[in-house]
Amino acid sequence: MYAKVPIVRADIWKYFALAFPGVNSKPVSTDGTDLSGSVSKGSSVPVPPTPRSEGEILQSANLKSFTFSDLKMATRNFRPDSVLGEGGFGSVFKGWIDEGSYAAAKPGTGVVVAVKRLNQDGFQGHREWLAEVNYLGQYYHPHLVKLVGYCLEDEHRLLVYEFMPRGSLENHLFRRGSYFKPLSWNLRLKVALGAAKGLAFLHSAETKVIYRDFKTSNILLDFNYNAKLSDFGLAKDGPTGDKSHVSTRVMGTYGYAAPEYLATGHLTAKNDVYSFGVVLLEMLSGRRAVDMNRPSGQHGLVEWAKPYLGNKREIFCVLDTRLKGRYSLDTAYKAANLAVRCLSMDPKFRPNMDEVVEELEQLQDLKETQSARRTSSGPKPRRRSTGDGKAEAAYPRPSASPLFTK
Repeated sequence: MYAKVPIVRADIWKYFALAFPGVNSKPVSTDGTDLSGSVSKGSSVPVPPTPRSEGEILQSANLKSFTFSDLKMATRNFRPDSVLGEGGFGSVFKGWIDEGSYAAAKPGTGVVVAVKRLNQDGFQGHREWLAEVNYLGQYYHPHLVKLVGYCLEDEHRLLVYEFMPRGSLENHLFRRGSYFKPLSWNLRLKVALGAAKGLAFLHSAETKVIYRDFKTSNILLDFNYNAKLSDFGLAKDGPTGDKSHVSTRVMGTYGYAAPEYLATGHLTAKNDVYSFGVVLLEMLSGRRAVDMNRPSGQHGLVEWAKPYLGNKREIFCVLDTRLKGRYSLDTAYKAANLAVRCLSMDPKFRPNMDEVVEELEQLQDLKETQSARRTSSGPKPRRRSTGDGKAEAAYPRPSASPLFTK
């Protein structure tokens, strides 16, 4: 979840043509300059508000300031067998701290935490590190991962998070093997609703934050499969006043960014809604947003799946075969229809995240009603639903399980 991908490089336009055939666009930088060499006419760049200084962010954040020595002890000197995952940002280590004092604790005692250590690779990494402190130091919500504290000491920059024992949604959807069982339909709906609530909170009038990097690897799961959004390095304050968007350098991850954002660099909350549609489609299908190992015509999930999603008789072509038919066709069709609306090429036709939450809650109610009807109709043989319930899933040792990767 930690590697940030600038997608203003030339090869993103090859992806853009693949994912959105028939759409004419040129790469545009945030200063209105066409990256092909000409200047975009009529382009205006809103003047952003003066950002808070590093000192203001660190002083106002309600976070624990750790010393580098503290975190060395907590992670057993960053031992390789403590690694939870690695990404472009750096490595993430499992650590232990005392619940009361936050001092380093012996392995197996105190509270388990995830410690992210920044690679010393330039200013961009520090800026993202500071963005995480800024946003997660200000905002608290059941569906945002909790940032416990940070370390800023000499060249060392680290972040300390709550530990999420079930790792990322990406692992559960796409990794194979006995350690990662396929999520049941009920759990997929639960995770989708939790993640949607996290985005809705960020988009609320009080918060007005655009997440900008919504994807399966940034959705972490606690023991009970409650979803929490992580990795706020690309988050931006939304537009203020009469502004319709924020102009910014195009950043994100291939396959998740909205077409209008790729084309113009204009950032709005509806860009996050598009990304949510991609993730919802990944959850329905068990396929990655972009997979170049698939046959020609199936590399981009959105353009391959869309023709099937509007017909109840054809959505079987898209739904994950690992579900083995253990879902309500009516509920699946409604979820697919929601994904289609989120993926509208015109952002005006996408729902906002409050509407998405409401529709997913209705799907939860529909699922429970159908379950009650089946129960009242008489006992039926129980079928085992892999990945449902609260039983602890088997996981590899931390050194073999990249729980925090992009």
